[in-house]
Amino acid sequence: MNAYPLQMLDDWNDLKLVLAVAREGALTRAATSLQIDHSTVYRRLKAVEQRLGTRLFERSPGGDYCPTPAGAQVAAAAERIEAETQTLDRAVSGRDQRLSGRLKVTSSETLAYRMLTPEIARFRAANPGIQVELAVDNRVLSLSRREADIALRPIRPRENELWGRKIADVAWAIYAAKSLAPTDPADPFGGHPVIGWGEEVNNIGAADWVNRSASSERIVFRSSSLVNQFVAVRAGMGAALLPCYLGDGEPDLQRIGYPLSDLRGEMWIVTHSDLRTTARVRAFFDLVGEGLLAKRAMFEGLTDTITDK
Repeated sequence: MNAYPLQMLDDWNDLKLVLAVAREGALTRAATSLQIDHSTVYRRLKAVEQRLGTRLFERSPGGDYCPTPAGAQVAAAAERIEAETQTLDRAVSGRDQRLSGRLKVTSSETLAYRMLTPEIARFRAANPGIQVELAVDNRVLSLSRREADIALRPIRPRENELWGRKIADVAWAIYAAKSLAPTDPADPFGGHPVIGWGEEVNNIGAADWVNRSASSERIVFRSSSLVNQFVAVRAGMGAALLPCYLGDGEPDLQRIGYPLSDLRGEMWIVTHSDLRTTARVRAFFDLVGEGLLAKRAMFEGLTDTITDK
C-alpha cells in the first residue's frame, strides 16, 4: 500500500472531514457531525482526493461511502491525531479549577423533560459563571471524544476510562389516563388500547416488552419518542409502558399494576476520568448528582399509589 504523507494534508480540518465520512458512511451524516452543509463536504472531499491523487471512498450500491485502502489509511492517521489531541485537551481541562466556562451535558429526552432541567436550574443559580449546554439525545455520546463532558446514562459504564456514580435503579410500569377505568384485570394494559414504539425500533427492552405483550392490532399509536407516548397517554389514547419517574406524579395519569421487575434498569452520572478533577465537573456531580440522588424514590417507582386492575 502506498503511503500518503500527512504533509499533503496540512489542514487538520481535511483530516477531520475524511474521518467523519469514514465514521458516518454518508456525506449528509458527516456534514451533520461537522456542522457544515452537504455541498461543502462533497466539494472539500473532492479537493482532498485531487491533492492526494487517489480516491478515498467508493460509493456502494446502497449509497454508503466505503473507504478505499487509501481512505482507510488516511482515516486511521486522522483518528490517531484526534486521540492524541483529545488526550491533551482532557489533561489540560482536568487541571481547570475555575467555576466558569462551558459544560456540555447529555441525557435522554425523558430525563431532561421530567427530572434534570430543574436540577440544572439550581446548578446555574449556584454557579452563574458556568454555561450549560444540554444535548438531549438518546444515543450514547462519546465522552472520550468530548462529544459531552458529563452524561446521564441508563447503563453502568463499562469503559475503563470513564468514571461515575449510580443514581438509582429505574422502574417501568403501565400508565393510562385517570379518565380510563381498567376493564380487564388479566391484561397488563388494563384492557385499554396500547401506545407503543415505532416498528423500526428494536433492541430496546421497553419496546421489545410491549411488542411481546400486545398484538400489533392493539397498538393504536406508535412513536419513537417516550415523551410523545407520555403525551398520548395523557390525552386518553390508551395505555403505555413508561419509566415511573415520567408517569408518577402526573395528576392526570394512573399506574396500572406494579412496576415490571424484568425491566428494571439503572441511572448513572458519568464523566471521563481525566475530567473528574475539573472544578465545574466536580460542582455538577456534587449539586446535580445529589439533587437527582434525592429523587431516588421517583426513579425506583416508590412514590405512586397502585391502581388495581
